[in-house]
Amino acid sequence: MNFQQLRSIREASRRGFNLTEVANVLFTSQPGVSRQIRELEEELGVDIFERNGKRLTGLTEPGKGILPIVERLLLEAENLQQAGNEYSDQTKGTLTIATTHTQARYVLPKVVQQFRQAFPDVRIALQQSSPDHIAEWVLSGKADIGIATEGLSQFKDLVSFACYSWNHVLVVPEGHALLKKEQVSLEDISNYPLITYDVGFTGRGHIDAAFQQAELRTDIVLTAMDSDVIQQYVALGLGVGIVASMAIEANRGNNLRTIAVDHLFTPNVTRLAVRRGAYLRTYTYDFIRQFAPDLSKEEIIKAVGEADASQAD
Repeated sequence: MNFQQLRSIREASRRGFNLTEVANVLFTSQPGVSRQIRELEEELGVDIFERNGKRLTGLTEPGKGILPIVERLLLEAENLQQAGNEYSDQTKGTLTIATTHTQARYVLPKVVQQFRQAFPDVRIALQQSSPDHIAEWVLSGKADIGIATEGLSQFKDLVSFACYSWNHVLVVPEGHALLKKEQVSLEDISNYPLITYDVGFTGRGHIDAAFQQAELRTDIVLTAMDSDVIQQYVALGLGVGIVASMAIEANRGNNLRTIAVDHLFTPNVTRLAVRRGAYLRTYTYDFIRQFAPDLSKEEIIKAVGEADASQAD
């Protein structure tokens, strides 16, 4: 039994039993992955996967019991490496943060700046994507921390913490008719072409839900992941924008005006997630506490499930 065999089992389950994708993730060949799986099955004396010819189609009953053990073994192996790194040098390493563009652009800069002052020898790698990809990167160990608004609390193998809440705002060009309204309604907004976030990004679900509950049809003419892009197209006159409130300050000088719509859309909560049971290095705790000051190190350790509570301050 070796770790490459265990990784092949884990990734086969994660990648929908597609061995080509598994091979790409593990930087090997498809026949190599098949061989690793077969060798482990022969050693254990059971079939882990159901098959249709050479194609994997699912987990057998023994496989369903074996997979969680494989996950734990690989997680503990990674924790062992992290613990070795921690004790060999507590102030050096790389902190990988998976997040959305909005968080990376508007929220993280001050936190990263403060963190770098405290840990100048720690390198930071920012990876930007959708909440689902962020969760996947944290679960796979490719990222230490995930930060997003939607979706992170839905993964049972992630521990997520509520960090802060925020609202959407309406963005319109200078002189727009909606600026004359004492209080804008959803019906008022629905009369104009809309520009907002892609589905799954930056609270888009709350935007859609509000219009659906009001039984109002919308004409969303353009979507983007990037708040700056949304505001740029609003400035060009393509429509009315709905963006995150923290994305406004950087664009005060582009002839756009904002309208508060807190009364129309449900507030959003930004969450920070780590892998359940993961060994977190000292500087990782420090970063989390700078991003979410209301969290204590003891609370984080308890939630993550670390066995060694002696790491607490």
